Amino acid sequence: MPKNEAKANKVNQTGLYWLGKRTEVERVILPFQVVETINESKTDREKAQRDLFTKQARDELWRNKLIWGDNKYIMASLLPEFAGKISLIYIDPPFATGADFSINIKLGDLKWTKEASVIEEKAYRDTWGRGLDSYLQMMYDRLVLMRELLADNGTIWVHLDDHVGHYAKILLDEIFGKEQFINEIIWYSPDNFQGNVNRYADNHNLVLVFGKTQGVRLQRVKIALDKPIKRDKRIWDKELGKVVAARDEKGKIIYETFTQKFADNVWTIGQSSVSKERSMEFLGYPTQKPEELLRRVVLSASNEGDLVADFFCGSGTTLAVAEKLGRRWIGSDLSKFAIHTTRKRLLDIKECQPFEVLNLGKYQKAKLKENGVSRYIDFILKLYRAESLSGYTTLHGKKAGRMVHIGDVDSIVTEREIRETVKECASAGVKSVDILGWDFEMGLHDLVDRIGDEYSVNIRLVQIPREALEVRDAAREEVKFFDLNYLELEHKLSGKTLTIALKEFVISNPEYLPGEVKEKVGKFTDYIDYWAVDFDYRNDTFHNMWQSFRTRKHPSLETKCSHIYEKAGKYQVLVKVVDIFGNDTNKMLEVEL
Repeated sequence: MPKNEAKANKVNQTGLYWLGKRTEVERVILPFQVVETINESKTDREKAQRDLFTKQARDELWRNKLIWGDNKYIMASLLPEFAGKISLIYIDPPFATGADFSINIKLGDLKWTKEASVIEEKAYRDTWGRGLDSYLQMMYDRLVLMRELLADNGTIWVHLDDHVGHYAKILLDEIFGKEQFINEIIWYSPDNFQGNVNRYADNHNLVLVFGKTQGVRLQRVKIALDKPIKRDKRIWDKELGKVVAARDEKGKIIYETFTQKFADNVWTIGQSSVSKERSMEFLGYPTQKPEELLRRVVLSASNEGDLVADFFCGSGTTLAVAEKLGRRWIGSDLSKFAIHTTRKRLLDIKECQPFEVLNLGKYQKAKLKENGVSRYIDFILKLYRAESLSGYTTLHGKKAGRMVHIGDVDSIVTEREIRETVKECASAGVKSVDILGWDFEMGLHDLVDRIGDEYSVNIRLVQIPREALEVRDAAREEVKFFDLNYLELEHKLSGKTLTIALKEFVISNPEYLPGEVKEKVGKFTDYIDYWAVDFDYRNDTFHNMWQSFRTRKHPSLETKCSHIYEKAGKYQVLVKVVDIFGNDTNKMLEVEL
């Protein structure tokens, strides 16, 4: 038997196959950590009694969830609580066209491109590293997890284009069953003018709709007609067993005037609402979708109070629409900038319900480098010009009298990781440590001072620069390491009134900024996109009690805020600043009234 024929005989069902296809999906369940709670009342805050480590509330009050991290781990970690409970999942995943995680940033009238973070770059390599093969495996793993999260009467809506839509249809047939296919929605954009010369313009995307089980029905939405139409009234004739024209007592056909009709599977919705700066919805986010598109999706597949999820949430359109239509929601994205954009967007919604911003407490530790963990650590130590150490669990090197800890290449540095490192320093009689990381847990930064005070160890957080990925000879080539952003505040007490003002903000890694951007910056607040204050921080989670942020309509930023306390006493005040890249920096104040 020919070799290729023998290989073909191993295929026992119709499906989509690629090199290295895996059908077993790992389910690594990791703890979530709440880093910010927004719009929660004082009463609900008291009831929450949050867990000391994860900051998760122990009450039964629902809080919507915005989660930063890899959605594969996020969905697996949601399974214990949410398996079979989500009514609608909409996703707008990458289209396998080679798009990356870079984002356009705006400072005044000046625009430039923010490059992807190292974790985002790794996700990019994992997704497209083997071309279509790795893309299909990425989608397969996530669709399997989404099916498990869906309620039995739930639906999934997968938004794609003509590059991968045909592949995705076969994947969905395999995972959900072809009998569960409901619709292929064509989103047509008549205002998307293109200058193609040799082919017809691409003016549509497609949305594939599948049910979790057979027989799931959509609630069709009605859309306005261009002009009213008059047509005969239709009724069901039991005797004839079909729909017929209604007639009056004299046998004349009854006519009705219609201003609406049920939408069909071609949705004509322009893109100008998200592509033109003058439009109300425009955020400048590259993959932003019109709210009308998501309004139809949410109305078609959920009711008020139902749970809606988007695990590639981007600029947050699904979550914003779900919020406005009275649905509960869960959203996630790998990009910090996407999480920040979504947070601002939700805060701009009148009477937005309480929601939490979360991290995964610790990412899965897969292989860090093909050459192994020890070689990776030695490589970073050489770049940092530190000497290697042995005999410790968390301490990897030493430089200028300070111990050095190296964070994993595919993980964020977490509070727990810092605690473990500092605890070992204290046990060894070490008084100072540099903790190097590619990225740091949201909401961490200046809070490490408290950990340092607890163990009498000076902690310095140091960003590993992106250029480290391009270095071939660590001993000869040199890259610069920078501390995290620096924030300085002024505060003043007058009776029971506390006033806080921004005094100084120094952004980390300023060398990444283009020269024209540096020239444009007139004052330090130009680097700040958002800041918020918890006037009564209780070591539970950051409660957003006041905030100021820039929007297209309101580009200016308030630099001072005040709060009147009800009672005298000692208070911890936590200030969170988010820069124009979406990175956050915290500062703690202690006041006594």
